Amino acid sequence: MGSESTDIIGLLEHVQESGALENLAPPLQVALFLGAMSLLTMGLVSLTAFTRIVIVLSFVRRALTTQEIPPNPVILGLAIFMTVFVMAPTFQRITDDAIQPYLAGDMSTTVVIRAGSVHLHDFMVHQTRRKDLAVFIHMSGSEFPETPAATPMRILIPAFIISELKTSFIMGFLIYIPFLLIDLVVATVLMSLGMMMMPPAMMSLPIKILLFIFVDGWQLVTQALSASFG
Repeated sequence: MGSESTDIIGLLEHVQESGALENLAPPLQVALFLGAMSLLTMGLVSLTAFTRIVIVLSFVRRALTTQEIPPNPVILGLAIFMTVFVMAPTFQRITDDAIQPYLAGDMSTTVVIRAGSVHLHDFMVHQTRRKDLAVFIHMSGSEFPETPAATPMRILIPAFIISELKTSFIMGFLIYIPFLLIDLVVATVLMSLGMMMMPPAMMSLPIKILLFIFVDGWQLVTQALSASFG
């Protein structure tokens, strides 16, 4: 996983052997737990399928020009559960190889982190473009890894994020095209009828909603998002 991952794991092993965490006062343990939960939230956003899904869903809402419909909590909720659906095989492997042995007392904390990060690493490598990886490898001054599995996390994570951003923007652009055509057609018809004072967006909105319902748009979007991670 790279020298920096080895250093982090070595530090965790030293902390665990010293018993420092167990000797902390309960308020400090609670504070550390809350800090770890915030890191889990950041990991959900940055290291999973969440980024691509939530951006594409936001593009859909903007393309429909329905303002805040669906509202933000609905978009975020759908993005979270879609992320759980897409990441289910990876989460299951992490559970089988890391979490369950740890709960059974067969693994230490550092071994659990190493075993779980391997599966997350494989997912990110599979979804990251080689060009994006090459950019960060070049900027870091590191040598190119012999295998994708040897890519350090400090290089893989930012490459994965910008790769996800590019993919989501490509999907968002393709979603925008049919709705943009509807706006152009409606604007052209209104101008030809001499109704230049009528806002085209007001007239095109029900047409776009009707088209989206007719083609079962939410089903198509969710299917496309799921298939994009195949």
